[in-house]
Formats: sequence, C-alpha cells, structure tokens
Amino acid sequence: MRQQVLKALANPPRIFYVPYSLAVINFVVQFVAFIAIYVVSLVFFDYDISPVIFLLSVMFVHMVLAIYSRRDPQIGQILSARIQLFKHKVPQRLPA
Repeated sequence: MRQQVLKALANPPRIFYVPYSLAVINFVVQFVAFIAIYVVSLVFFDYDISPVIFLLSVMFVHMVLAIYSRRDPQIGQILSARIQLFKHKVPQRLPA
C-alpha cells in the first residue's frame, strides 16, 4: 500500500505530458488573453484576428511546459504551493 501512495505523489496526473494544473492554467490564461486581444482589435482597429494564432500559441506553450515538466515532474505542485504562500503573504513575514 505504501508504494501506491508514493507512486501517486511522484507521478501527478498529466494531460499530454504536462501536469494537469499547469495545462489548465495555460489554457485559461491563453484563452482570456486571446478574448481580450480579439475584442480590442475588433472594437478599436476593426481587424479580425484568426483563432489559429491562439491555437498555435497554446500548443507552443504546452510543448515548452512538457519539456520543462519532464525535467521536474512536480513543477505543478511547486507552483501551487508558492501561490498559496503568496496568498497568505508568508514571504513578506520571513526575515531577510
């Protein structure tokens, strides 16, 4: 039973070789950025941006995350722990 718990912690769930949390964050950030850029370009410049640019950027960033997460498989857990620390303002309370 102990090996199963260690295996689950050592191998986080993945979506196409990227930890689940990073893949979701990547897609959400890229989607919101694309919508903002699309609306601004449509309203102010009357120019229609192709969604293919969005898809290519999502795939490129996903490949970079896959390469980086292969080297450090717990990168998603490390980032989520740091985000929690910043939410609770722990780094500001630490002595320099």
